[in-house]
Amino acid sequence: MTASRRQSSRGGRRAALYRGNDFVRLFRRARRGVVFIRTLKENEPDEPEPFFPFFLPGEPEPKEVIVGIGTGIVLSKDGLVLTSEHVVNRPRKILVKLNKGTVCEGKVLWADPEQDIALLRIDKRAAASLSPLPLGSSRKSKVGEIVLSIGNPLGLENSITSGIISGKHRSVAMQDRRLSDIIQTDCAINPGSSGGPLINARGQVIGMNAFMAKNKNGLGFALGIDGIKERIRRYFPG
Repeated sequence: MTASRRQSSRGGRRAALYRGNDFVRLFRRARRGVVFIRTLKENEPDEPEPFFPFFLPGEPEPKEVIVGIGTGIVLSKDGLVLTSEHVVNRPRKILVKLNKGTVCEGKVLWADPEQDIALLRIDKRAAASLSPLPLGSSRKSKVGEIVLSIGNPLGLENSITSGIISGKHRSVAMQDRRLSDIIQTDCAINPGSSGGPLINARGQVIGMNAFMAKNKNGLGFALGIDGIKERIRRYFPG
């Protein structure tokens, strides 16, 4: 191997190591601004409980059953949390677990079912220990840019995946709605990750994880943060 090739190889390894260490630093900062959501409802007689084997802390009350899990993005220290509307759609109770393990109840402040966006309010005293995530710009993001996703897939808290932006400005049908301004990514986005942040290399939220295409590996989708900011401006001027 020539000297120039050896130097190039060492440089490539250093670059890969730098990116890995960068991910560690990004995650350590970002996890303080991510919460995990569990929704409960009244347990009907003979109704089987949904199977979320990894969501261990805090058992529900005997007459309640877990109906969904998701993730939330902390927007402010007074307890404003951004998440997906389908995560918190008409449950009896919403429980929010903070990064240090505290569990508090959340209330839906506002929701947009058409674009799958919701704002929760949690207790201000509990939220004081959190670090709101900085919001970036989905319009300024580039196809090919490296991104990170933090979520609660299948109840596995603080799960991080990485990938790239595969496409922008998609329009995607989800159940009975059509979502616009969608970022396509190859980050793994599984049940429980909905509502979590899609973060760029500067630690800024550029999207909110929405869903992964069924039976299509490597096709994840997130709502662009610019469109979200416009819709929540009344409650969060930014």
